Amino acid sequence: MTAYDVMQISPIVPVIALEHLDDALPLAEALLEGGISIMEITLRTEAGLNAIGKISKSLPQMNVGAGTIINIDCFKRAVNEGAEFVFSPGINAELIQSSFDLDTPLIPGVATASEVMLALNNGIEHCKLFPAISAGGVEALKSFSGPFASMHFCPTGGINIENMNDFLSLDNVLCVGGSWIVPKQAIREKNFAHITELCKVALGAIH
Repeated sequence: MTAYDVMQISPIVPVIALEHLDDALPLAEALLEGGISIMEITLRTEAGLNAIGKISKSLPQMNVGAGTIINIDCFKRAVNEGAEFVFSPGINAELIQSSFDLDTPLIPGVATASEVMLALNNGIEHCKLFPAISAGGVEALKSFSGPFASMHFCPTGGINIENMNDFLSLDNVLCVGGSWIVPKQAIREKNFAHITELCKVALGAIH
């Protein structure tokens, strides 16, 4: 799988911070039922790594990757647990080299022209604009499209059902990342049917 393949799976990539391992499989099943077969499980919680392992072993139809990858150590641990790809909030030489060494797609976070250039100079043409809204949002992506015509983005950070189409309508955006379709309250209440419904509503609202 390449970074391009990852960003083609779904127009919406759920960004998930799981507090309890027991919620991993029900959440993955709820997303699949809602039409989304990709998960970015962040390593912001203790359950994150084990959740990746559990889903990758039990639900092969779900494409599960890791988020909040910030160094070689967490990159390796995520891949060892079964992560098929990783998202990082930023970009550096260490993460780029890890992607090559581990043969695992890295979708690094970028927010400036210099960071986009660093990615391109290392053969990376698929990045996460993060934090999307505060980094300039739609206007930043339009500006990047001129000098960086081959770069494609997954904007993440402040994306919701109200503004997702503003991003998805851009030629250099393949998908958006967001947590609004996996609200923490619904997970805590084990209201996975609500998450399925949010996925269906979001996918149905794309135009």
